[in-house]
Amino acid sequence: MNAKLDLAQTARTTTERDPRWRAVVARDGRADDSFVYAVTTTGVFCRPSCAARLAKPENVRFFPTCEAAEAAGFRPCLRCRPKELARDHRQAAIVAKICRMIDEAEEPLPLEALARAAGMSPFHFHRIFKAVTGVTPKAYADQRRAERVRAKLAEPETSVTAAIYEAGFNSNGRFYATANDMLGMKPTDYRAGGVNAEIRFAIAECSLGAILVAASERGICAITLGDNPDTLARDLQDRFPRATLIGGDAGFEQMVAAVIGFVEKPGTGLDLPLDVRGTAFQQRVWQALREIPAGRTATYAEIARRIGEPKAVRAVAGACAANAIAVAIPCHRVVRTDGGLSGYRWGVERKRALLTRESAS
Repeated sequence: MNAKLDLAQTARTTTERDPRWRAVVARDGRADDSFVYAVTTTGVFCRPSCAARLAKPENVRFFPTCEAAEAAGFRPCLRCRPKELARDHRQAAIVAKICRMIDEAEEPLPLEALARAAGMSPFHFHRIFKAVTGVTPKAYADQRRAERVRAKLAEPETSVTAAIYEAGFNSNGRFYATANDMLGMKPTDYRAGGVNAEIRFAIAECSLGAILVAASERGICAITLGDNPDTLARDLQDRFPRATLIGGDAGFEQMVAAVIGFVEKPGTGLDLPLDVRGTAFQQRVWQALREIPAGRTATYAEIARRIGEPKAVRAVAGACAANAIAVAIPCHRVVRTDGGLSGYRWGVERKRALLTRESAS
């Protein structure tokens, strides 16, 4: 009898010391993809986030996969259905399917058609799509068309008119009504490398080193950090090769001061317009980054799930690396799954410093 009690106590202690048990106690959905746990008294296995009554630790066994649990003689829980995708993953998969549908459509699809393909009501679909991607279905479709227009305008053999229609616009008038917001300039100027665009900029010093702030007529289009001011200026010129770069006046210096103040004290916020230019995918990633609160972090995998592309972790990392508006689009708040600080366009030490001051504030 005592031997049985000792074995039960040993099993209980072993389980309680296992970090997987802490995930089960917390019903941590983030662990759902890592393992399942089985209860010997019921013969059932569950995902860590299952809302069922908590089992006694000594009756719990852990398995890396559902298949391993089934091979050991356990059956799946009817409540959390561990062999099926979790609700968040199901929704992300549905939204990813609709995103592909939008990408492949030659003309804009109405909300009702998209909702029908998702098997939801238009209201519910609209809410789920925005929750997963950070943008509405219409905004995503607009971004996708903008990406196609930019790609077509980059082809010298394609006329502006052909680029407009091939991108899915039904008329020139509808395109030109949104061209400035979509490209930041006239399409002919965009094709010419921003030949008629004017960009004001200034370089200053902050606690993180040299900082360059640049703005178009639409808003801030670059915030870059570095050790060498000349390198920052050359990078800006490479990004806008035929734009007219103008040194900032006194009014612009106030904008620069506001940006530096935000870098030094993140809690102050930055209420300035941004001129964000990127592909539809990059726009979705950057929008998700802007929704991470100061003092918090998210992993690349979490961002991928939020935008409805759970397998696009490397692409998310690429979008973070392509971000040219430091701090205001906070790619520094994205970390590896183990919490480590991976590469940062402006240096890992700057990333660490930004996270430290945000956490303190």
